[in-house]
Amino acid sequence: MPVTMSDERFDELVGDALDLIPEQLTHAIDNVVVLVEPNNPEEPGLLGLYHGIALTERDSHYGGSLPDTITIYREPLLAICNSEAEVVEEVAITVIHEVAHYFGIEEERLHELGWG
Repeated sequence: MPVTMSDERFDELVGDALDLIPEQLTHAIDNVVVLVEPNNPEEPGLLGLYHGIALTERDSHYGGSLPDTITIYREPLLAICNSEAEVVEEVAITVIHEVAHYFGIEEERLHELGWG
C-alpha cells in the first residue's frame, strides 16, 4: 500500500536530502532549480529527472542559459514505499542521483556506486 504524506512533508524530505550533499559540492551547484511535481505525464513511473547541461559539458556558450531543473516526482516515490522511513531513503537516493547527473555522472556509474 502506498504511503500517504502531505505535500509539505514530502517537500521537507526533498530539502533534507539536499542537505545531505557535502558543502563542497553544494558550492559548485549553479543555475539549478529543484522542483517537486506529482508525476511525469510522459513516464508516470519516473522517480526523478535532471534536465539541463551537465557541469562537465558546459562551455562558454552556456552563459545566460535558463536554469537546469531537477524534478522529483512525489506520487511514484510514495507508491513504491511501505513506510515513511522508506520514503526518506528513496527521496534521498533520488535527489542524490539527479544531482549526480548535474555533475556529469552517467546512469551506469550511478548504479555501480549504489545510487541507481
